[in-house]
Amino acid sequence: MPRVPVLFMQSQSYFGSDSMIQSLLAGGLDRARYDVHVAVDPGPEPGGTAAYRAICSLPATTVVPTNFGPTIYQRSRGDIARGLGRGLGAIRSLPELAIYARRKRIRIIHGTEKPRDSLLGANIARLIGARSVLHLHVKCHEDLNARQRLALKQAHLVLGVSSFVAESVVQAGFPREKVDYIVNGIDASGWDPETDGTKIRREFGLSPDQPLAVIAARIFKWKGHQELIRAMASVRESFPTAKLIIVGEDEPRAHGGKSFTAELRTLLAELGLEEQVIFTGFRSDVREFLAAADVYAMPTFEEPCAVAFLEAMAMKKATVALRSGGTPEMIQEGLSGFLSEPGDIPALAENIKRLFADSALRQRFGEHARERVLSHHTPERMCQDLDRVYSRLLGRRPAATLDASAATA
Repeated sequence: MPRVPVLFMQSQSYFGSDSMIQSLLAGGLDRARYDVHVAVDPGPEPGGTAAYRAICSLPATTVVPTNFGPTIYQRSRGDIARGLGRGLGAIRSLPELAIYARRKRIRIIHGTEKPRDSLLGANIARLIGARSVLHLHVKCHEDLNARQRLALKQAHLVLGVSSFVAESVVQAGFPREKVDYIVNGIDASGWDPETDGTKIRREFGLSPDQPLAVIAARIFKWKGHQELIRAMASVRESFPTAKLIIVGEDEPRAHGGKSFTAELRTLLAELGLEEQVIFTGFRSDVREFLAAADVYAMPTFEEPCAVAFLEAMAMKKATVALRSGGTPEMIQEGLSGFLSEPGDIPALAENIKRLFADSALRQRFGEHARERVLSHHTPERMCQDLDRVYSRLLGRRPAATLDASAATA
């Protein structure tokens, strides 16, 4: 059976969670079945962007340097004007990508919901007779803007990162038959539960037995920082020395251009919790923070499928979260963590207190969480699911259903 040429679109310069998922899929697809190409923007800086360097490290992958032009998402007119030179360069680069895709007989073009991925990918697919996949990493809202709705409409298949995301696409009015999902996974080899967290506790003046909850996430309203702080007011009553460490930086684009951290600090002052909560800002040593934690607490609302949960699970951490969004597809209630309903601060606080009070329960939850990541939330399972999705698009049999004679043909 001939290999299927696939082109992944990677227009972003940063290497965030969605780029990481794309790289796991691009890097892990069976090379006996797929010929993998990735169009990625190297950017103007020497050595290339973070995303470009990551893509270049993938095995048996053809990297296609492509100038996607500057993003205009929430950029000022001045920023857009300064990016004009790269925009003009994209006028030449993008048609060249279409010519490349035709020459390589690309049959599937796979990009995220970012407009420079999805709209360009769908248009190239239409020009060359390929199939386009829009990989949706966020909930699909009914009040989509025109570009988002056009991207979803043009895609041959919309692929959610959870069943929650997939169902949101259907609820927004798109046909169920063009929607599928692949629950996120991670490469757990980079998350060692034996990592020593004493350095972090020492840095922030915490004793080895002091109860500690950690949240590592960008700071904006929907991640649940505000609710978590309110819960800590109740937790303090039972555990006066308990601490919450907030790892991450403000995401002003998601908060009207304002600092959500400033609002959280005002709340801390109102509750008298300034001594219980620590803000670290951006840190690159998230593993060490997780190693130092007793509990990973992130009451994020309608989260699509947070990689942060998988990272905490891989570090054998019991988790406190909400029964909301795609979170229950990762955190198994009573097995790897506790879930409460959105807005129920007393229940959230009680779940934290239960875990603080019971080290054996924390260990049991952590062991199950790690096992779940190693058995289910893996790049291998994701790529098997993607083979099924691609096979459905192309009308071919997925590898998992091939009989012995076909597999050796």
